[in-house]
Amino acid sequence: VPSRPVTPAISVRGLGPGAWARPRLQLCFCLASILFPGSLDTSISQMTKHEGKGAKRKTSEEEKNGREEPGEKKVCKASAAIFGLKGFVAERKGEREEMQDAHVILNDITEECGPPSSLMGPHSEPPSSTRVSYFAVFDGHGGIRASKFAAQNLHQNLIRKFPKGDVISVEKTVKRCLLDTFKHTDEEFLKQASSQKPAWKDGSTATCVLAVDNVLYIANLGDSRAVLCRYNEDSQKHTALSLSREHNPTQYEERMRIQRAGGNVRDGRVLGVLEVSRSIGDGQYKRCGVTSVPDIRRCQLTPNDRFILLACDGLFKVFTPEEAVTFILSCLEDEKIQSREGKPAVDARYEAACNRLASKAVQRGSADNVTVMLVRVGR
Repeated sequence: VPSRPVTPAISVRGLGPGAWARPRLQLCFCLASILFPGSLDTSISQMTKHEGKGAKRKTSEEEKNGREEPGEKKVCKASAAIFGLKGFVAERKGEREEMQDAHVILNDITEECGPPSSLMGPHSEPPSSTRVSYFAVFDGHGGIRASKFAAQNLHQNLIRKFPKGDVISVEKTVKRCLLDTFKHTDEEFLKQASSQKPAWKDGSTATCVLAVDNVLYIANLGDSRAVLCRYNEDSQKHTALSLSREHNPTQYEERMRIQRAGGNVRDGRVLGVLEVSRSIGDGQYKRCGVTSVPDIRRCQLTPNDRFILLACDGLFKVFTPEEAVTFILSCLEDEKIQSREGKPAVDARYEAACNRLASKAVQRGSADNVTVMLVRVGR
């Protein structure tokens, strides 16, 4: 398995887009809804209704955050072909003095990951016939160092830890890989941060989408979000489905963990300062119950899925997920947007949608950094 680092175009703000992921025949996920029941098909309003309750559980935190989220029993049919995924991004500094967001777009890291043979059928091609993609946004606070570090290192750690060879359960193994990757990346940054004089106090949210064939694994820390645009055949309308759960210290489970660790929540913040209850970095708050254990959810892509939206809270302070999806759809249907420099018209529209949405967020009064990433789901 190749061990070379993945080095797409990189800047302080993250990693740039690559080429289209190669569409290939899917050999094992045709029965995904049977093998992995309960695909995420829950509306935002339904998800929000359950998130604030925070009922007590005896399971460990990693078990809770690695489990599959409950969803409606209604499951769309899985596709027999692997969907192409392509990312687009736009960012605005807003009223902040510096851009502290970062992002990563890796449309195809199949060769680097060397996926487990368990993903393949008995008469399939070698592991290269599967597809692995990775998309992430990081919203830094207290400086850019944590978000930049996460953008440069989290996917590298993921590739090194990605399951290879035979595995009993792909889903459980991938989720364990994500948990280990987040823990290792956080520990690496905290070690580097504590060695500085004075010690770095930077922190960052992280919202990552790992696509293994047509299955999405969404790992989230903090208050950035991932949203899926899916066409609802019953209502004949596009809907916004939440793929992630925000982490703030006012939520019951988050507050209880912080208090058990000796911390407190004042004015909706950890120790009256930190707005998020989970993050990479923030070493001074880790002893107070702030954790780097991500919430992990799983979603089966269907032919009704149009795009995935990943964005920091700078967008969602002034847009609801439904409003953002509606805005994006209007851009994608704008025939006045012309392709440039030989780019396909559809790519030009996705680029325009990112830029227009980010600019509109600033116009609506978002004083924060704004990063908008769209992942096109194609066939």
